[in-house]
Amino acid sequence: MVIGGLQKFSLSDFPGKISAIVYTQGCSFRCRYCHNPELVDPSRYGPAIPPARVLDFLASRAGKLQGVVVTGGEPTLQPDLPQFLMAIRQLGFDIKLDTNGSNPDLLAQIIASGLIDYLAMDIKAPIDGYRRVTGVEPAARDIERSIGLVIGSGLPHELRTTYEESLLSAEDLAGIARLARGARLLVLQSFRPTKALDGEMLTRPTPDRASLDRARRAMEAAGVPVLVR
Repeated sequence: MVIGGLQKFSLSDFPGKISAIVYTQGCSFRCRYCHNPELVDPSRYGPAIPPARVLDFLASRAGKLQGVVVTGGEPTLQPDLPQFLMAIRQLGFDIKLDTNGSNPDLLAQIIASGLIDYLAMDIKAPIDGYRRVTGVEPAARDIERSIGLVIGSGLPHELRTTYEESLLSAEDLAGIARLARGARLLVLQSFRPTKALDGEMLTRPTPDRASLDRARRAMEAAGVPVLVR
């Protein structure tokens, strides 16, 4: 495991649980609005944190924290992710996994292992818009398969989309919602220009309430419940 960061306390990242957050280093996408550029751009990487140090910290918080969020970067790039999740589980924590859906093979393995309690996957764009938003063009079958794995997992889950007006049109949002049909929850996250992989994005405004309401309605027209966050 290559771990790029550890947040020792959060009340908001794991629904209903007091948690710590483990950030893995490295990502398969280059989303322009990414708010963790130090985990995505190799030129900005900091020193990796030894997994043993993270596990020692978690062991010291047993009975005080309830859960651990494993996020990134992209955690499923880490081939030893299942072993790391097992080590967290053995400490008695519930686990939430965040993913971009680019590695459905490992995602399927992790779901089948019973090592996670909550799943969150980002849908960046409709399939034909991924290159525009992420800078790469993943295999459509990988993204679609991962969405199906999340929805069919039987686990509490959410699919989520970050909304920035210049990157996603109403038609794009409706396309995302169609991909998400069957999900328990589709979350529309507002872009915030506080930190970004592409510095030019810092000049873009945060969508206002009226824009977010229009975006929500465009998605809900596809028959999916949407929470604006």
